[in-house]
Amino acid sequence: MPTAHEIDYEIHGHEMQFVEIELDPGESAVSEAGSLMYKDTAIEMSTIFGDGSGQTGDFMDLLVGAGKRVLTGESLFTTVFTHTGSGKARVAFAAPYPGTILALDLARHGGKLICQKDSFLAAAKGVTIGIAFQKRVLTGLFGGEGFIMQKLEGDGLVFVHAGGTLVERELKVGEELHVDTGCLVALGQTVDYDVVSVGGVKSMIFGGEGVFFARLRGPGHVWLQSLPFSRLAGRIMANLGPLGRRTDEGSVLGTLGNILQGK
Repeated sequence: MPTAHEIDYEIHGHEMQFVEIELDPGESAVSEAGSLMYKDTAIEMSTIFGDGSGQTGDFMDLLVGAGKRVLTGESLFTTVFTHTGSGKARVAFAAPYPGTILALDLARHGGKLICQKDSFLAAAKGVTIGIAFQKRVLTGLFGGEGFIMQKLEGDGLVFVHAGGTLVERELKVGEELHVDTGCLVALGQTVDYDVVSVGGVKSMIFGGEGVFFARLRGPGHVWLQSLPFSRLAGRIMANLGPLGRRTDEGSVLGTLGNILQGK
């Protein structure tokens, strides 16, 4: 018997998407703080400990759930949106930057998915948002996105965000794929994930692609993104220059060119 709330949804937009969730009376959705776009007045918003999956438990259960979120770098609290009126009501959550919102049914993926902590957007209440420890030392020390990734468990819908263009691959048994660590969005529980070095010393120092990349080994499904937020933020910071000033990498004249153009 399903434990998560059964919710309906519709994803709108192209480059800057948002997901609109339709709730029946008594149904709830959970989300990370700051992702709300709008809601009907019949939907009440509340802040709870943890991920909202075990609110019938005792205080220690709630404390454990909240502790899992702290370990992934998230807040102690999750926002829950509950339909307290009659008829249908809607709540919408927006993507934080250009990309694609994925609606994934955990029941169709063996009840568990591993994803980057920054990719989770929202879910049906009842989904457990926990932590996935990487067993290998290299993965923990040099994984780029951290030793701990998020583990989504249950039988309900989850919504995750992929930056830029989304790529899906179905890996066969023993098939390997090497991926920039920041470009990994999510993977099925059957996929083996590790971090390996890029190769020789010259590649590590002068390659410009980092010292380590993720090695994914099938069988299983993986979701990749072309624009990790860390890469986007890095380019923005690089172009701001010292003290937040704009640099003009496209102009040979630089500051003089700005004066001539009246900037």
